[in-house]
Amino acid sequence: MLWRNGLSAVVAVGLAAASFQAVAFEDQTWRVGLEEIEGSVQYEYAAEFAELMDEKTDGAVSVELYPYGQLGGLTDIYDAAQSGSIQLAFGSGFLGGTVPESQVFSLNFVLTDDEWTNTQILNSEEFLMSDAFQAAFRDRGLHPISIVPEGWQVWSANKPIRTPEDMNGLAIRTMDNRLLRETYDAYGADPLTVEYGELYSALQLGQAEANIQPVFAHEEMAFYEVQDYLIFANHAQFIATFMGNKDWWDGLSDDMKDVVHEARQELVEYIHNKQQELNTERLDTITENSDTEVIRLSEEQRQAFAERAQPVREVFVEMTGDRGEQILNNLLNLVEEHREDSE
Repeated sequence: MLWRNGLSAVVAVGLAAASFQAVAFEDQTWRVGLEEIEGSVQYEYAAEFAELMDEKTDGAVSVELYPYGQLGGLTDIYDAAQSGSIQLAFGSGFLGGTVPESQVFSLNFVLTDDEWTNTQILNSEEFLMSDAFQAAFRDRGLHPISIVPEGWQVWSANKPIRTPEDMNGLAIRTMDNRLLRETYDAYGADPLTVEYGELYSALQLGQAEANIQPVFAHEEMAFYEVQDYLIFANHAQFIATFMGNKDWWDGLSDDMKDVVHEARQELVEYIHNKQQELNTERLDTITENSDTEVIRLSEEQRQAFAERAQPVREVFVEMTGDRGEQILNNLLNLVEEHREDSE
C-alpha cells in the first residue's frame, strides 16, 4: 500500500504541475539555514531546491542559502527558524533539544539496511505527513517539509569492531544526547561528550578512542588521519529534516504550497543519488590517502548489536511520551510492511 500511495501522489503532483504556469506568484525571498558547509549534502539539496523554486515560479521566489557559521551555531539556526528570522532550515542530531520526537532517527536498527528504501519510507505520506510527526514540529513553531537521509553513520576506531564485546569499555564520542549514550552503554562502550571542534585532537591524543559520523564528516574533518578503522554496521543513517517556520508556511497560498510539494517530490530521488555519490567519493578519498581499513559487518554480526539496541526504544518512548510512541510504531510498521511486500 505504501508504494502505491506514493506513486499516486507523484502522479497527482505531475498532473497539477501544468496549472502552476498559469499562476502569477508575488516576488519573495526565502532564507535557508544550513547545518553544514558548502559542498555538503544539505547544501546540494538546498541549491537544487532554490533552482526548482526559481523555475517553477518563473523567478518570483528567490532562495538564499546560509551555510553553517553564517547564522551562528546549530541552536541559533533552529531559533531563527522558530522565530521566523529565516523561513527554512535543516535540523538533524541536535534538533532533539528542540523537537524531542525527531530523535527517533537516532535509534539504531529501526530502518532497513537499504538506503533507497529508507528514503522512500521516510518521505512517504504515511510517515512524513502523519498527524503525530507533523504535530511534533508544528507545536514548536516549525513545519516539516521533507526528510533528507545523508548516508550511513559509520564507526571509527583504532581497533576492529565486529561484536559488542569489541566495544567493551571503548571511549566512544557521541553527541550530548541521552538516547545515544543509552545506546552505546547497551553495546558495552563508554560514551563521552567532546565538542565537535575539539574531536580531532581528542582522537589524536587518545582521550576519545572511537567516533560516530557519516562518511562525509570523517573525510571533511580528517578524522580518518587519527583512526585506523571505519566500520559499517548500517545501524542508523544521518538524517536531517528540511523544515520551515510554521507561521510562514501557514501564510503561503495553496498554489505555493503545491509548488513546494512538487519540488520536494522531485528532490527525493535526486538527493538520494547525490548523497551516495558524495559519500562514495569521500570514502574513496579516505582509502586512497590513508591506510584506513574498511570493515562491513555481516547480517549475523549486525543482529548481535540490534538485540542490544532494542531496549533503547523504551527510553525514547519515556522521553517523548505517547506522541513519540506513535511516531516510532508508525515507522516500525512501515518498515515491516516493506519487508512483507518484498518477500
